[in-house]
Amino acid sequence: MITVSRFRGIATVMLSVMPEISSRLTAPRTLVVPIGLGTPVGPPGDPATHLRVVEAALALTAEASVPVTRVWDGSA
Repeated sequence: MITVSRFRGIATVMLSVMPEISSRLTAPRTLVVPIGLGTPVGPPGDPATHLRVVEAALALTAEASVPVTRVWDGSA
């Protein structure tokens, strides 16, 4: 849980489908989503996958030690 005293701004998460490129950027939190170019939250018409990707990205906002990169494994 983030307390008010630790809050310094808006936590951000970059969704990446190309980790070889995103690794060169300075995003504090990166979620690598190995789904495919142009569909970082999943295929069109698949709201269950969209939700799991977004939940995983939101979970990264709790990471206080940055930068951090995680590879999405299909779960939230």
